[in-house]
Amino acid sequence: MLKTPFGIPAEYVRSIGIKEGDSVEACLTMDGGLTIRPATWNRKAFARELSTAREAMPMGQSVMDEVRHGGRY
Repeated sequence: MLKTPFGIPAEYVRSIGIKEGDSVEACLTMDGGLTIRPATWNRKAFARELSTAREAMPMGQSVMDEVRHGGRY
């Protein structure tokens, strides 16, 4: 999350329905304006992103035998 030294005007905050601590998405428009809206979280999109990342990882060597039989401190 990006924290800035300036605040969002209270009237705008009320109009878009956000409160302190909420995440927002900020987009720069073609004419140099800034659009701020509440951030949305899509569970299915997040799950797809995790699945894609997991499939892209190479399979490594299992370390569980070493963990199970290794010395304990």
